[in-house]
Amino acid sequence: MSSPDPQVRASDDADIRPEPGDSAHGVRQPRNPAVRGPVIAVTGAASGVGAALVARLAASEEVKQVVAIDERRGDCADAQWHVLDVRDPAIAEKLRGADVVVHLALDLDLESDPAARTAYNVRGTQTVLTAAAAAGVHRVVLCTSAMVYGALPDNDIPLSEDSELRATAEATGVGDLLEIERLGRRAPRAHPGLNVTVVRPAVLVGGTDTALTRYFESPRLLVVTGSRPTWQFCHVEDLVSALEYAALEKVEGELAVGCEGWLEQEEVEELSGIRRMELPSAVALGAAARLHRIGLTPSPAGDLAYTMHPWVVSVSGLHAAGWRPRWTNEEVLAELLQEVAGRHTVAGRRLGRKDAATAAGAAGATVALLGAAAAVRRARKRRGI
Repeated sequence: MSSPDPQVRASDDADIRPEPGDSAHGVRQPRNPAVRGPVIAVTGAASGVGAALVARLAASEEVKQVVAIDERRGDCADAQWHVLDVRDPAIAEKLRGADVVVHLALDLDLESDPAARTAYNVRGTQTVLTAAAAAGVHRVVLCTSAMVYGALPDNDIPLSEDSELRATAEATGVGDLLEIERLGRRAPRAHPGLNVTVVRPAVLVGGTDTALTRYFESPRLLVVTGSRPTWQFCHVEDLVSALEYAALEKVEGELAVGCEGWLEQEEVEELSGIRRMELPSAVALGAAARLHRIGLTPSPAGDLAYTMHPWVVSVSGLHAAGWRPRWTNEEVLAELLQEVAGRHTVAGRRLGRKDAATAAGAAGATVALLGAAAAVRRARKRRGI
């Protein structure tokens, strides 16, 4: 999934030098006409998961042609590139001739303005689904998150893929993902003949920056008293292979993707070597809400639920099709710890080098942030706010 570049809002392909076989609209002549596989379009194709999927599909002998759509051109020379915003209705012409669309143009950046993020994510998905149907595409693959199941103390471990989506919009981006899921369920009714497949990864790791990956940048792992955190990861490489399965129509429906099994909090602490900081629920949730409300941290209190309660998922749908993850939870955690080494985060807020020169400094920053929130609260009470 890629975040939109606010500096780029191109609406056509005028700045792209045509390659041999390019057409003005839709899909150009395939690089290998003998291949009988599908023509697959990928949105959000220039970076992140989208770029990795484009490269994988372009190298596959099962794919006739890859159409790559983003607000800038990416690195894969074997794809046909169209540069435009996915909210532009002109995308319908670019999708004409495609068999499958994998929609990955989402903004899930913690630092994005929430209203702008929602406008991009929801409107972009609406436009892609409508455009795909108009262009004669027969399948759209959406990628959301296993977070849509919700993190609740009474969740089954693991959750089946057809479990009720009980998440709320209180965590970063989850409201957008729930709306995307709703659009995906509604699309086949509005556009008969259109199949919508949804892929829901567990905690995604591999060049990602989320509230859940930042949890491991803290000097102490916050544990809420009485909670039972469970951790299931999904490496980007495994997500890309699962998306390829969906794009090649080897699986369909609503699919979870992640490593086999899960890790308990005690195992995570032992493997990471990071000790816990335990707080009562009222203190942790109250402080998180205040810190977010006064703008000291990007993460709302709702993000904490995903570090408190289980939301482990079964990956039976992909397993039945023969897919298996290459990564284990232990391996992904080790990779994540390498990625975040040297970063220091408190309550979801990254600290500068000067603030976080030592673990003690980071711990002191925790106290400072909590104290700042308390001070603001006291000041407001005195003013009668």
